[in-house]
Amino acid sequence: MENILVAGANGTTGKKIVTLLKSSQYFEPVAMVRKKEQQEQFEKNDIRTVLGDLEKDLSHTVENIDKVIFAAGSGGKKVIEVDQEGAKNLIDVSKQANIKKFVMLSSMGADNPDKASDLKEYLKAKHNADEYLKSTNLMYAIVRPGSLTNDTGTGKIELQNKLNKQGSITRDDVAQTLVRSLHDDAAINRTFEIIQGNTLIGKAMDANS
Repeated sequence: MENILVAGANGTTGKKIVTLLKSSQYFEPVAMVRKKEQQEQFEKNDIRTVLGDLEKDLSHTVENIDKVIFAAGSGGKKVIEVDQEGAKNLIDVSKQANIKKFVMLSSMGADNPDKASDLKEYLKAKHNADEYLKSTNLMYAIVRPGSLTNDTGTGKIELQNKLNKQGSITRDDVAQTLVRSLHDDAAINRTFEIIQGNTLIGKAMDANS
């Protein structure tokens, strides 16, 4: 079993990722949370936690960790400090700890933030974090979903390096895609966009690998 650090474990998508990892035969989640009171909900379900603030020293969070999923976000309040510099901070300690793979939850539009009419600051921060990850020698996968919904997942997506169209996708399906991206033979040093579609997640990823 590989130990997977989930940054942003307390978020809506983060919780779904942790649940998927907990039921996986390959991975063991370690939920990274910012506040002590956020630990209990995970620990009562036998899920390990680690306290970590993206704006502070994170070197302790990657001890005995094999791979990382970055699903944290400031919700628009601290885009530079958290979405950009916080991501870079975790990338840096992951490099030092020889993490085997870093899976980044990004966003459609992060490839060209200047074109965006809204969320420009957020997309710029995501863009900078993505580019920083690509510039390292870490193995990575950068997943860029369309707008997120809380509907029940279908397990099916449309996936391309660049979709050239807008669309939405459920948080369930995003979480599944991120977990799938952890595998050694999936999404190696790749950046791709996903929205709701008709192809099973595994098939869509294999077809575009």
